Amino acid sequence: MKAIETKYLGCTNSRGSRIKAIAEGGDRPHSVTLSYDHELNGDENHEAAAWALVIKMGWTWETMFGGGTRDGMAWICGSEYSESKRPKV
Repeated sequence: MKAIETKYLGCTNSRGSRIKAIAEGGDRPHSVTLSYDHELNGDENHEAAAWALVIKMGWTWETMFGGGTRDGMAWICGSEYSESKRPKV
């Protein structure tokens, strides 16, 4: 299972708005930055950036779940949820 953080980067004098996706891995963090797609809503832009990082890294996850954080969004990638792996409480 991997965790990916995404955050909005506002426009500057030389660049438009962007979404950056970051995940820890190995000896350094890995990231990808996408231009903000105004045909998508905010959550969809964050999800697109997270999937772009998954593809860049060659990870083979089939599902992704995301939620808001103070600084952007967090995404968890992994296999389908399995009742058999659910901890007993």
